[in-house]
Amino acid sequence: MQERTGVVTFKGQPMTLLGPELSVGQPAPDFHLVDKNLSPVNLATYAGKIKVLNVVPSLDTPVCDQQTRKFNEIAADLGESVVILTVSMDLPFAQARWCGAAGVDRVITLSDYQEQSFGKNYGVLIKELKLLTRAIIIVDSSDTVRYVQIVPEIAQLPDFDDALNALRRIRSG
Repeated sequence: MQERTGVVTFKGQPMTLLGPELSVGQPAPDFHLVDKNLSPVNLATYAGKIKVLNVVPSLDTPVCDQQTRKFNEIAADLGESVVILTVSMDLPFAQARWCGAAGVDRVITLSDYQEQSFGKNYGVLIKELKLLTRAIIIVDSSDTVRYVQIVPEIAQLPDFDDALNALRRIRSG
């Protein structure tokens, strides 16, 4: 498995990412995740939709909580052609509990806890923590990677404006 250093830190400490570096224009890698009902989900589950992959280490932390709440607000204005998928290593039961407590109902939470296939295939699995790093990845309706933002300091929020501008460009064709 490819290891990448110098990409992210956690509270100033360098971390190692496992998996390849994604490039804009490449076909989106497949993944095997589970939803809140433990049902299997993969890339084809959302065929024909633009997929905003909101990747977080754990929903039960303040920055991940804030990031996912923000995407829940954003989702209200996106329509049926876009789906926001929040991916973490949290157990599906914890994700469902968090969504209920936070009133988050417009994003879909998916867990990579079983196979870590998303983390490994998208190059966002942190070797030292066995968690996913903070990232926003946008995959278009043809399953091509169109935007990648790996947040350099895991304890900080992503650049929402940059991601939303990219989403607008992708939606307008």
